[in-house]
Amino acid sequence: MIEISFWTGMAIFTAVWILVRVIVWIRNKKIDMKREALLLLMYVNLAVIIRFTFYPFSMVDGRIQPLVFDPGNAFSFRIKTVPFMNLFDYPTKKEILINLIGNITMFIPTGIILPILYKKLDRFGKVILCGALISLTIEIIQLPFYVRVSDVNDLILNTLGVAVGYGIYALCGTLFKKAETAKA
Repeated sequence: MIEISFWTGMAIFTAVWILVRVIVWIRNKKIDMKREALLLLMYVNLAVIIRFTFYPFSMVDGRIQPLVFDPGNAFSFRIKTVPFMNLFDYPTKKEILINLIGNITMFIPTGIILPILYKKLDRFGKVILCGALISLTIEIIQLPFYVRVSDVNDLILNTLGVAVGYGIYALCGTLFKKAETAKA
């Protein structure tokens, strides 16, 4: 059994992030600081998503519990494939709300940041597809960890969060255009 602490997971994620950024800088032969600031927002967004999708929500003795990989139980394929089934199967209303609101809100920044970072993600459908693929990737990565469950409801709620985020992005864009038109 291998336990991956939250801080070890973050160190791995950060090292990969930095390596990719350095490769891009070397390839482009320059560093665009404005873009790097926006990418830093995406890094923080992804770090929060990693925290809540891979590590248990509850803490013990004030510590985030580790992600456990047990080769004997790996790929138990704990998958929930029926949409909206078991969506409300939690012991308390508070846990239901945490699941629903948490899965949506942690992906709202993704829907805002993606179209700002990538000009080709200029349409609702493109951003939704990209956000859904990010969520699907997370669900697939969770497969070897028997304590995690890959759930189609998470995919749906995460994608809904991306849609809300894109709606906020589009609304702000519309408001800024109206303000610019009013100035002219």
